[in-house]
Order: sequence, then structure tokens, then C-alpha cells
Amino acid sequence: MKQSKTALIIGITSQDGSYLADFLLTKNYKVVGTLRRSTTMHHENIEHLKGKIIIESADLTDSESLNNVIQKYQPDEVYNIAAQSVPADSWNQPFYTGEVTALGPVRVFEAVRRFCPKARVYQATSREILGGVEGIEHANEKTPIFANNPYGIAKAYAHMMIDCYRKSYGMFVCGGILFNHESPRRSLHFVTRKISMGAACIKLGIQTPPINELGQPLVDSNGKLHLGDLNATRDWGYAKEYVDAMWLMLQQEKPKDYVIGTNTSYSIKDACDFAFSHVGLNWEDHVVTNQALLRPTEITDMKGDFSLAEKELGWKPRTYAKQLMEIMTTSDIEWLTKNGYK
Repeated sequence: MKQSKTALIIGITSQDGSYLADFLLTKNYKVVGTLRRSTTMHHENIEHLKGKIIIESADLTDSESLNNVIQKYQPDEVYNIAAQSVPADSWNQPFYTGEVTALGPVRVFEAVRRFCPKARVYQATSREILGGVEGIEHANEKTPIFANNPYGIAKAYAHMMIDCYRKSYGMFVCGGILFNHESPRRSLHFVTRKISMGAACIKLGIQTPPINELGQPLVDSNGKLHLGDLNATRDWGYAKEYVDAMWLMLQQEKPKDYVIGTNTSYSIKDACDFAFSHVGLNWEDHVVTNQALLRPTEITDMKGDFSLAEKELGWKPRTYAKQLMEIMTTSDIEWLTKNGYK
């Protein structure tokens, strides 16, 4: 069967990039994915895709690399998933976060404008652009931008540039204002994966657990999982479902931004309870707060109102926080066993 369209996924090794590639292959797309040049050839999230997709090297800090790949493949659709995507890291890397997460998307837009102007572009925006907004329980597309950390501010700049390129050049660019979305392919820098992996390590009695972002074992020698603010709340959905919404945005008649979430909110404590209870443990016996993991500023409690996406895209979430944490914890038990952790 002839492949119908070509899609370029910038940042294909991420959880979103890899799930999006899986999805687009089912739609018979020719999928080209970019990753930063590295001496590491193993990328776990896309190992199963090798031979099914085309891999190219490109970097959001290097305009020429983006120009080259867009000129070469003339994609019908471009999905920019890449970023310095860890909010907690953005305080330690504010310049790099700005270069990659704020200016990187503009380099993508410019490459498309110059070399493939008819391509439709999806830009990954974030709930973090709404970070410090007070008094709004359900965020929608009209909620004001009020980012309060370097990552969110960088994403806010990129988000505002989406509308600039639509209005200035008539480009088809959409922004997905995605609330937190997780999966077994999530990096260990993110709290949900730390929780699911921590619960799995403790359940299996793993003596040599993976390392966290502080360079320390995820679970200490006393069997304790170290986390930040346990009272912080998030709207958590399943990344595998969120990539469907990305594709749907680019199939519409006119480009528009959409909030993608579950319209629910749970605390870190809740997520711990979901994961540890799933393996027959009491999270309070195993989780401690580590001051080194606290954010200088915390985002406000907010739910992602997906009603516009449901109305216009026909999209709605199917998996919510409890089931998601159970899926991730089961997967991490299987992963630890498969990879010989003891």
C-alpha cells in the first residue's frame, strides 16, 4: 500500500515522539524522526520502530540541521515534540532551556516557512504556561498565560510565536496546551515515573535501583523513595492517548490551539497511593520528602478542560490517574525483571 503522507517528528525518542510514530504508522504515514547526534545508539523508546521509520540527526539549537531535514523530506506534517522538557531542571539550566524550548520552535517555524511552507505544524505547548494563574479551577484555551518557572516561560514564548506565524505568514501551526501526560516511556526525571519505578523497586527488593536526577539511587539503602512536594497536584493523562489529539489538530480545516487534559486533579500523595497500593504496599511507609527536590515555585492546582477538543476534534481521555499509575507500575516491574536488576 502506498504511503499517504510524510510526517516529520522532531524529538522522536521522547515518550510523545515514540507514541506518535506508532500512531502515524497505523495511518500509513512515512515517518521521519529526528534525534540529537550522540555516541549512544540505543534509544529504548524507539528500538521497536527501527526499520519502520527514517532517523535523521537534527538539533533545535542548530537551524541548519532543521533546514536540511525539512528541505530533504518536504513533509506534509511537522510535529515538534523536542524540548528541554523537565521543569525542575530549568532553574539549573535557564540559558539552555531558553535556547531549546523557546527559540527552538521558532527555528522550526522558520525552516518550514522558508523551505516547506505548505506543511502543517504541531507545536507542543504545556500546561506550565498557565503556571501561576490563581482562582481558576478548570483551564481552557482562554485562560491567561502566567508562567512562573523558566521552562513554562520558555514554552509561553514559543506558544505566543505560534499565533505570530499564523497571522504573519498564514502558516498552519497548532499548539497543543497539554496537561501532564505520562506513560511507561516517561523519563525518570518526572515524578510519576519515579513513583512507579520506586514502588516496583521496593516491591521486588531491588538493591541497585536506577539513579535519580540528583545522581543518587532512586530508592535509598533504607528502602525510602525520595520525592519533592507531596501535596503538589496535577492533571495526569496517558501520553499514548494524547498523541491522537496532536494528529487530529492537523486534520482540521483551520489551525487552532487546544487544551488537552482529563479535567481531574490528584496530588503526589494520591499518585503514590495508586502505585504502592497496586503492589500491596502502604506508600507512607516508603516515601519521604527531600528538600533538594522541591521547586523554588510551584504551579497552582488546575484541571485541563478538554471540552473544545471533544467538540471539535472528537477527542477525550480514556485513562485516568489511578489506572495510569497501575499501568506504569506493572510495566516497571516487568522492566526491572527483564533488565536483570537485583
